[in-house]
Amino acid sequence: MVCIKICGVKTPDIISVTARAGARFVGFVFLSQSPRYVHPEQARLLSRQLPTGLSSVGLFVNPTDEELDHILGSVAPDFIQLHGDETPSRVQTIKSRFQIPVIKSFGLSGPEDLEKVEPYLPVIDWILYDAKPQASSEMTGGNGVSFDWNLLKGKKFDKPWMLSGGLTRENVAQALDILTPDAVDVSSGVESTRGVKDAQKIYDFIAAVRS
Repeated sequence: MVCIKICGVKTPDIISVTARAGARFVGFVFLSQSPRYVHPEQARLLSRQLPTGLSSVGLFVNPTDEELDHILGSVAPDFIQLHGDETPSRVQTIKSRFQIPVIKSFGLSGPEDLEKVEPYLPVIDWILYDAKPQASSEMTGGNGVSFDWNLLKGKKFDKPWMLSGGLTRENVAQALDILTPDAVDVSSGVESTRGVKDAQKIYDFIAAVRS
């Protein structure tokens, strides 16, 4: 069964909706420029409300040790998601320092982007494939943009992987007809306005995945 991650969660009511709807992961975004940013103290309170079976993911972009020390000292997510330009050695340093499983994001726009994954495989726990952002974008993810799913068609990976990038209740079934990811990751596709999650869209998205 495909697992589901709802990223950019900021409020207790959406935590409850996500759990009832059957997601496996919720993502807390710790990038201050993001409309989905959640303050570490709020994330700490939200993480205490997570029911058994719902795992938390802390999303960071090129974090410093100081930033990680500050946030992880209070929130303690189940996974760290690295969504920047972190090198394999930097990922290894973070994983060794904090002893938390790592999800590493990779932006795709062409076959050449797949070659970048191999050096990371020894040091990551999950692969996340997202659409490569435009050069003008300030955000490395959550832009509501998809990529050519056929780039991943028939591919096998040594680690579990998530599909992200522009997924919605309208297109996720089509994506799953082409690909067999271990999980799908959605953010903007379940929002009423940018950064604001919509309960009904979460239910509809998860129903579309399950169907």
